Parts: sequence; structure tokens; C-alpha cells
Amino acid sequence: MTRVRLHTILSFRLAGALAVTVLAVTGGCGGGSSSGGGGGGSGSPTANVQAITVNTGPAAGPPSNAPYVDGVFTSVTICVPGSTTSCQTIGGILVDTGSSGLRILSSVLTISLPQQTDSSGNPIAECLPLVDGIVWGPVQTVDMTIAGEQAKSLPIQVIGSSSFSAIPASCTSQGTPEDDLASLGANGILGVGNFAQDCGSGCTVSGASNFGFYYTCPASGCVVTTESLSAQVQNPVILFATDNNGVIMELPSVTGAETSVSGSLIFGIGTQPNNGLGSATVFMVDPSIGNFTTVFNGVSSTDASFIDSGSNAIYFLDSTTTGLPTCTDNTFWYCPTGTQNLSATNQGTNGASGTVNFVVGNADTLTSNLNDAAVNGLAGPDAGMFDWGLPFFFGRSVYTAIEGQSTPGGVGPYWAY
Repeated sequence: MTRVRLHTILSFRLAGALAVTVLAVTGGCGGGSSSGGGGGGSGSPTANVQAITVNTGPAAGPPSNAPYVDGVFTSVTICVPGSTTSCQTIGGILVDTGSSGLRILSSVLTISLPQQTDSSGNPIAECLPLVDGIVWGPVQTVDMTIAGEQAKSLPIQVIGSSSFSAIPASCTSQGTPEDDLASLGANGILGVGNFAQDCGSGCTVSGASNFGFYYTCPASGCVVTTESLSAQVQNPVILFATDNNGVIMELPSVTGAETSVSGSLIFGIGTQPNNGLGSATVFMVDPSIGNFTTVFNGVSSTDASFIDSGSNAIYFLDSTTTGLPTCTDNTFWYCPTGTQNLSATNQGTNGASGTVNFVVGNADTLTSNLNDAAVNGLAGPDAGMFDWGLPFFFGRSVYTAIEGQSTPGGVGPYWAY
């Protein structure tokens, strides 16, 4: 059965804080994977360039048999902080330009990591709300290495730790935990989006204004707490010594459906000869919510458009607005009778404007071969919004600049292509 994920970590800032949404539709069941299974993105990286692969993911094989559609994966190496021997390389990590932070399934970890604690020595955990559930687990610390870059003392979230099995009701009330390979569909998530942390100022304040992502966990039970910016789960790129102002994702063109394609994740924008901005157009985004505007057939998704490699399709507007029928079996996708050649206009907050030509095919036909992982033309409804998911990346170099960081295209946050 095919695993599909909609808005797989779509993130946006609201009043300086992060809201995260995920919607998963799973056609497989059960199972797990080793840390290297279906990882993609292996090989000998050059300085600041990491191999990435669109493949069926670590859950594609037995016992899950749940192949991933339009998911781009890589590997990361993590070490106990300060150690060069207590280390582990983990594949099957989903690369996501729509979120910030490294999250790894506890089930694939083979090293013991130091636990983050509050001033009283109580362990800190995080509840990240998703559209159809939550990810819950402790905040721990690693030294992360990828493509010659290193993020030292990086706070990460460990998902599904048996030591934190008592999930507080205030967390589970937001959805069902996605705490294993079968439910998450990846061994972890590498969030390299526009923001430096996964919550921002919304988790630094007390009382009702706190977004409630972070918990302190004394023996009496976990309760919502404040979390400083530096202690929050961080975008790893921001901690690199150099090449720390953003990333570039490059994937080849895809026509129809292919079993897999390989590309590159390049760190830094204008920091080395291989990551210049070139002729790419910069689309500045609203710094408080991280979005820009897309106009399609005269309908404007004002401040509700974003570019997100973690979404496995282009999700936009609704069937009534677009004139595209949804699939009868999977109503989260469009199923026109024939391939539609469409265009929309993106508009940045800096006044930049550009037309995007894209195709929408019949999703049932495009996903009929379970071995096809890279699918162009996959799209679905998302009322009032324009989510430029992974098909947007095919055949483009897409730049994601981080908030507050200087680049040749100006100070982030922005997207460029």
C-alpha cells in the first residue's frame, strides 16, 4: 500500500511563534526499520554539499510495506557532544524546508544522548502539534555533522522515547502520537526552513500566551513550561561555523513518475563559489508568518503561500475554485481526466513577482505504481492556501534563507528560485 503525507511539517510563524501542521494518510500498517533503511542521500559528501534522494523511504520494505511518495531523504551523523567515537549515521531522514529542527525516532538511536533539563534538574520534553496527531519526546543534545558542516551542542527532539511514555493529556488532546516508523514514515526529519528555532518567542513567555510546545517533566508529571530561544530545538544550519544563512535544494526535472531521483542540498547562500544566488528571484516573506502571496485565476492567497519540500504535492485552493475534480477514493488529491498545464503568479513582500508553470495530473494514475517515488503532477486541495510542495522543486534550484541572516539577496527570511 502507498504511504502519502500531506503537509509533512508545514510551518509558519504567528506573532513570532511557530505553528506546525502535518496531515498523514497511511495505506500501510505496522513495522519498523533500521537506522539505515531506505535512507537515500548516502555517498561521499563534498564540503557544504549533501546528497539527497527522492525514493520510497525507510518504511517501503517489510514489515511496513508503506512506500513514500514525493519524499526527499538524506542521512545525518550525530555524536554525543564532544565525542568523536560515540557517533551514529542515520539514513531515511526527511528533508523539510518548511520546518526548523532535527527530530529523530528513538527506535533508531543506538547511542545515549544527554538530556536537556530545567533549572531544577527536571527533564524537558516537547509536544509538537500536527494536523492529524502529535510528535512527543524529550529534548536531547547532539553534535550533528552533515556534508562537512557541524552543529555543536544542537538541541533535538527524540520522538517516541520509552522513558517519556506518559504523554500528558494536554498533548494527546491535540491528536494521536506519531512515534514510530509506521506512523511517521521516516526515521526523522531535518528541518532547514526559514526560522532559527521551532517555536520562537511564543514559547519563551509564561501563561496563556505560551504556545505550549515545551514541557518540564518532574516525577509528578509533565507540565507546560517556558523555553528560551537558545534551548529550543534549533535549525541546525544556524549553528554552522560558516554557510549558516540558508540552504539550496537542487533536484532534476521529472516528467510523470520515476522510481527515484537524486540531487543536492547545498549549505549557505553566497558564502562559497558553489552557492551563489545567480539570477534567482528573491521572494521576501512576511517575517512574522513566513509566507508570501500566490495569485491563481484571479484568486489571491494573500500571505498564505509557501514553499515546502516536506509536502508531497502542490496543495492549493479547492475544487470549486480551481475547477479540478478531487479523486473519488483519495479526496485529498486532484484527479482530472487529463494532465492540466497551469500557471500561477508568486508575489513576495518585496514586490518581486514571477509566473510559475506547473502541471496537475490524475493522482490515481500517477501513484498506481508503488515503486514510483518521484511524481510530478501530484496536487490536491488546500482551501485558501498555496503550498508549493516537492513537485515544485523538480528542475529548480530553490533557496531558503534564514531569518536575520545576511545574504547577497538581503537579510532573510526569504525564498528564491
